[in-house]
Amino acid sequence: MVQNPDKEELIDKAYQLLNTLNEVYAGLPADQALVSDREVQTEIQRLSQSIDSQAKPVAKWYQFAPLRYGMAASIVVMLGVFWQYATHPFSVKKGNVTYDDLVAQVSKPLLEVTNTTSTSRLINLPDGSTIALKPKGRISYPDGFPGTIREVYLVGEAFFEVHKDPAKPFYVYANGLVTKVLGTSFSVQTFETNRQVKVMVRTGKVSVFAGNQATVTQQKEDYKLGGIVLTPNQQIVFSPTDTRIIKSLVAQPALLEKPAQKQPFSFKRTPIAEVFATLEKAYGIRIVFDEEVMKACYLTASLEDEPLFEKLDLICNTINARYEQLDAHIIINSKGCESL
Repeated sequence: MVQNPDKEELIDKAYQLLNTLNEVYAGLPADQALVSDREVQTEIQRLSQSIDSQAKPVAKWYQFAPLRYGMAASIVVMLGVFWQYATHPFSVKKGNVTYDDLVAQVSKPLLEVTNTTSTSRLINLPDGSTIALKPKGRISYPDGFPGTIREVYLVGEAFFEVHKDPAKPFYVYANGLVTKVLGTSFSVQTFETNRQVKVMVRTGKVSVFAGNQATVTQQKEDYKLGGIVLTPNQQIVFSPTDTRIIKSLVAQPALLEKPAQKQPFSFKRTPIAEVFATLEKAYGIRIVFDEEVMKACYLTASLEDEPLFEKLDLICNTINARYEQLDAHIIINSKGCESL
């Protein structure tokens, strides 16, 4: 759904068909089952051979198969493709993943903290990580984090500072979005009105993906960051209604933490490539431009306390260029500076 949003209608139709079949077969007595386990296994093999065969189209195979085998093959196809959705129906139903749904699925005991105050509440986790839980937020986690992963469940907004432990990844579940980290600081915010989730990274890296505990179970032995990877000053907004993840820059990119030295933003007839390289290093944000076209562009300016986007406005106004955001990158458009 994330990679192929244009298939949403097809998946919805298939899900409804599978549900209907499930209801029909669930109402049948065991001795009236239309297809035995052995027949299903036979049809899986026949179907696999049919798909792999280029000489025989699939449609012709169905024409010669007995009706009951055709039915079995059809059911096998749908069960094979949509098994995960059938076993975890809330991951298909739009906007139906809630904090209570997630917590109810956990078999081990959880500790829950609710912030009923008007200020942030600091929570110290057993692994050394901390959570600043905003007002009206709730969070649940297992005592002591047993097992090979650390998992917490959130509704509301919280800022996480995760103790680094590459051998034991840290997962945050919120409204159908999973955030996976090895050790970093970031914010997660859920919105009750439209059920969107926003993840903003301050330091380190995180990865995000739509899913649930079943998705994470497949990755328990994977200590790498997959999915959509976010770095400092990047964010994503996830909408469970259409399972879409939008990646962008945060509203106010912050300077990366450096040793006690002031960032040098004073330029005197400095080549624009060096200016952009300085900004990239200071904010950790990729700036894309045509170095050949802009080779005659130079900047003389003192940029100190302005936010990043104000710095870019001043630079682009000076060299007659413009910028835009694309996938958490800054894209500079310019026709060059020969005529300036």
